[in-house]
Amino acid sequence: MAKRDYYEVLGVNKNATDVEIKKAYRKLAMKYHPDKNKDDKAAEEKFKESSEAYEVLSDKDKKQRYDQFGHAGLEGAFGGGGFSWGDFTHAGDFSDIFGSGGLGSIFESLFGGSPFGGRSRSGRSNRGEDLQINISLTLEEISKGIDKKIKISVKDVCDSCNGTGSADGEVKPCHQCHGSGQVMQTTRSLFGHMQTVVACPSCRGEGKIIKNKCLKCSGEGRVPKTKTINVHIPAGVSEGQYIRLRGQGNRGKRRGINGDILVLVHEREHNIFERNDANLICEYPISFSQAALGSEILCPTLSGKVKMKIPSGTQSGKVFRLRSQGLPHVNSVYHGDLYVKVLIITPTKLNSEEKELLKRLGKFDSEKKLRPEKSFFSKLKEFFV
Repeated sequence: MAKRDYYEVLGVNKNATDVEIKKAYRKLAMKYHPDKNKDDKAAEEKFKESSEAYEVLSDKDKKQRYDQFGHAGLEGAFGGGGFSWGDFTHAGDFSDIFGSGGLGSIFESLFGGSPFGGRSRSGRSNRGEDLQINISLTLEEISKGIDKKIKISVKDVCDSCNGTGSADGEVKPCHQCHGSGQVMQTTRSLFGHMQTVVACPSCRGEGKIIKNKCLKCSGEGRVPKTKTINVHIPAGVSEGQYIRLRGQGNRGKRRGINGDILVLVHEREHNIFERNDANLICEYPISFSQAALGSEILCPTLSGKVKMKIPSGTQSGKVFRLRSQGLPHVNSVYHGDLYVKVLIITPTKLNSEEKELLKRLGKFDSEKKLRPEKSFFSKLKEFFV
């Protein structure tokens, strides 16, 4: 079944503000919340669908990719199995959406051991760090997509203590929080006593205490290791885009969950082509005779040379378009175009015969009123408007 448009799911238009998006999501979340619709699978799916839409449309980067490429632009953003509650990054919005109590507290429970698969508080606090690597690609690699193997140093499970951080394997619950990782903190203010839940200072929110720390990992349960990762670069990516490899970053302390690896894309400068989104631009030199009489040239593309006709009377700076000879759009069968600007090259070394021919040609030129046409950039602008 095809995914519904996220704007349609929330019932807002594409120009909706952040406030309007949050308001629309609040209305749907209140309506379809599982605790208000016991054993109603349809309501549960709509609740999840609206949460997925809110995750995308309230995130600037995800929203930009979705607006440009649709659902295809979010490939890999939620892992191979699609959106799950572990992908929801806006838990901090709960108090704004639901208030400090009621459904807000119930909704937050989804991320503390719910049937939806949310992660516990201690699991999140023990999450490993995300890592970032840069990858430099040629336009040829971008045009086809490529798989690359990259060696990277990560923090992984310590073999000496099997990730526990304890030299003798003994790990005890924290005496202060009794293993919950949280304690109640009371503060005084002008409004009286206020109680808040904070991470336990004794165990730093982990709920466990290690007395005899592993010497190899200093009690962290992880050590630096080098591993090789496989990175699939889809065709059509551009400078500044990134690919998230979920669960391949640093391991969390003491058997915590893994962080991610962000692969940041950089484009190498090409010696022939310039890029404008999925379109390519290049210059091609032609002679006086080719411009005046017309000709057929072999124009370079990223996949080889193609024939292009130069009509008679072509002016220097004329721009031709070769359809679908540009770069592919990400996760799409459609390609951009190649724009070829022809330049008439003036010869610098002439023999006597060539000079005589040009002098004769000059007599004809003097009888004609020649005017320059629009600039190259003005013409190019017309193609993109």
